[in-house]
This record gives sequence, structure tokens and C-alpha cells, in this order.
Amino acid sequence: MSLQEQLKELLQAIEPQIISWRRHLHQHPELSFQEEKTPALIAGILRELKFDEVRTGVGGRGVVGVLRGSRPGAVVALRADFDALPIQDQKEVEYKSTVPGVMHACGHDAHTSQLLGLASVLASRREEFVGEIRFLFQHAEEESPGGAIQMAEDGAVDGVDAIFGVHLWSMLPVGKVFISGGPIMANTDDFVFEIKGRGGHGAVPEETIDSIVIGSQIVGNLQTIASRNISPLASVVVTVGTFNGGDNNNIIADSCRLTGTVRTFLPDVRDRAEQRLIEIGEGTAAMLGGSANVLYERGYPAVINSEKEASIAREAAIAAFGEERVEPMKPLMGGEDFSYYLEKVPGAYLFVGAGNPDKLAKYPHHHPRFDIDEDSMLIAGELLGRTALRYLEQHQG
Repeated sequence: MSLQEQLKELLQAIEPQIISWRRHLHQHPELSFQEEKTPALIAGILRELKFDEVRTGVGGRGVVGVLRGSRPGAVVALRADFDALPIQDQKEVEYKSTVPGVMHACGHDAHTSQLLGLASVLASRREEFVGEIRFLFQHAEEESPGGAIQMAEDGAVDGVDAIFGVHLWSMLPVGKVFISGGPIMANTDDFVFEIKGRGGHGAVPEETIDSIVIGSQIVGNLQTIASRNISPLASVVVTVGTFNGGDNNNIIADSCRLTGTVRTFLPDVRDRAEQRLIEIGEGTAAMLGGSANVLYERGYPAVINSEKEASIAREAAIAAFGEERVEPMKPLMGGEDFSYYLEKVPGAYLFVGAGNPDKLAKYPHHHPRFDIDEDSMLIAGELLGRTALRYLEQHQG
């Protein structure tokens, strides 16, 4: 039986340890760019496993472990993230966060734990594969500019032939695997409108320039970006998330502030949406006698999976779980800084179902009651392991 075929059994043998790691991390979350104990724990485990190389402080707070097989070959990278979110954990479980106002509400604790589990298994069987597997444990996925670009700039993927990552997804059923080539997650851009008018008493509106009326018109006009400026065959979302202005019921506000986000997939759609957003903001304000200063900030690029690497992952998934448990992944308008690795190296970002209402794993990501079915960690570990080994096997040269 090949190493690929043994992965499930090998991971099952250390499942209690994987769960223990996950629950420890869940109880001790650390925010983006503030991670200290988490990377130290990861590096310590990799050293105990006698990894060939363990680099710390990669890109700031990242950890990279290198595992070399029986002889040189292709190089595959596997990535997990480990930062938490500024959210109060409202679950009533024994592993509830012990840090006030901070929790793992997106599954990064489980991403890290399943990859550590895979590292444990492969470290003991390194003589059974050819090539190199590089384990990337990344800080600060949740907060721009993100840890991925910093780690990539610090050489984390130098010399890598392909990279793969997994996101455990609570809105998909446990036991299922979701893989697609092409665009899979969106460009994530943010904007701010600082709107200026002329304040005054609400009883004499003719003497004022109402900034709230201007802001309201802008909110409505922004919806024409999707309906009239972008092809209906393309994807764009323009969302105004905050609208703040005024401090008295009978005073017309001289200024107000809007903030929001724009999500797209294609570069030309991203450019067009940014252009029209600025034009609409400035033009609407000028038409009504005021002004709008528009700040537009580009965030993470779109995650675009390489077709070849996605196909290898799909083959690995079918071999592991059966064709009936492997489905295409519909593109999401959420963002992920895994995209920065894909700008340098071909690869694929994969999704594993982690939802199970019977275990209260039914809340969306970033929800204060977010949780996963921990069975999903073994599925993710086996998927990544089989994908990496299959890639190395097909690229022995």
C-alpha cells in the first residue's frame, strides 16, 4: 500500500493530538500581527519532528518548515494560517477562548492543527517520497496587507513548483470536498467617502448644502456600477457598510462619511468599478453643491486557481473520498491573501466542508458562535497530503 493510501489511517492514529492542538489554539487566540506564542508553538513542534529546516520570523511572524524526501525532486508548498479575530467567543464549550474579545472565528486554529498533523505523519515517512514538501504557517491572513505577501517577499515560496491550501468551511457539509480551477475568491477593495456640504438649521434648508442628502444620493447611484457599467456576465459587488453624519435631529450636517467594499474577479472589471465609484462620488457631490473626497484602497487580489494543479487536487480527492464526495466549488465574493502566493507559483486553494448542525457547527465564519466539526480536519489533512504526494510523484523528472 502506498503512502498516499495509508494517510487516512496514519492521521486517524494521531487524531487526538490534532484535536488537542486545535483546542489549545482555540483557547489561546492571537490577533493578526500580534502572534507570538502560536508561531513559537508551531516551530517547536516542527523541531521535535526533526524537520530538515525550520525558519521563524518569516515575513515578520510566519514559520516555514522544510521536509526533504529520499532524494531531490519537485518542491510542493502547503499553507495554513493561524491568526484570530477581534470577536468575543460566545460558545459554551470546554475549549472556549480564554482571551476577552478575541477568538478563532474562521477556522485558522483547525487549519494549523490539521497541517501539523500531516507534518507529523510525513516526517516519519519521508523516505517514502521524492522531492520536498514545504510547510507554510502564515500569520495575519485576516488583516491587510496580510502575512502572505510578507512571507512571499521573504522567500517562503522561492523555488516552489506548486502550492496548495485548504479552507475549512462551516457553510458546507462535513464529508464533502470542493475543488475548482479558475477564479475562486474575489479581489477585495475598500473605499471611504468624506463628504462636505454646508451645515445649518433644519428649518432653513435653502441656506445649506445637506451632506446627508449627498451621501444618500451617492449610495443609490453606486448601484448603477453593477446594473449599468459592468457586463451582467461579469461579477461585481458594491456595498456601503457605514454611513455616519450629523449629531442633532434639527441640524443639517455639514459633513458625513461613507465606507464600503468592492468585490470583483477580473482585472478590467476591478479597474472599471474603481473608476466609476470615484466618478460617481465626486460627480454626485458636485451636482448637489458639495464635494466628496474619495479614498480607494485595493486589498487582496482574486484567488485564481491553476487548472492543472486544481485537476491534480481533484484526482487526489476522488482517490481518497470517492467521486460522489467531490464537487466543484462555486466562486465566493470573500477574499483571501493566498492569492499572493498564486501570483508567484501555480497552485490551488481547496475547500473542505466543516458544517454539522448536530455538533452546533452551523454558524457562518466571523460569527461569535462559529465552530467546526473537528472530523473535517482529518479530511483536510488527507486531501493536502495526497495532493502533495501525487504532485511530487507526477513531477519526478
